[in-house]
Amino acid sequence: MSTSLYDSDFYAWANEQAALLRAGKLSAADIEHIAEEIESMGRSEKRELVNRLAVLLMHLLKWLYQPERRSASWEGTIIVQRRALERHIKDNPSLKAKLDEAIEDAYSDAVPMAMGETNLPKSTFPLTCPWPFERLMDAEFWPE
Repeated sequence: MSTSLYDSDFYAWANEQAALLRAGKLSAADIEHIAEEIESMGRSEKRELVNRLAVLLMHLLKWLYQPERRSASWEGTIIVQRRALERHIKDNPSLKAKLDEAIEDAYSDAVPMAMGETNLPKSTFPLTCPWPFERLMDAEFWPE
């Protein structure tokens, strides 16, 4: 019943499972799929952290390596990403334990993104992220 609904109509399955859980009918709930979905939600929150960090890092790299092209748009993106990251971590404080790993993953995405937008060679950019998280988030930090 629920497993086939899980495969054919996720929205209906999710509402059915929520109703079963609220009613305390755990034996009727699709526990395995519920657990999978909860784990997936956690991975999604980490992906959001990495994606936002990658955008921030790309713009900071552009800011550093193409000072002649700095714009209000780049500045706005940096400010917005910092604020979004701050909110995301506030909403998911356990992600703080994953920051080093997230920065490493994000930087490996940010460099090719910056290469594509600046037309600078990969060798222009440091091999690893040159800034710690606290520096990335500092509203007064603009790499020179």
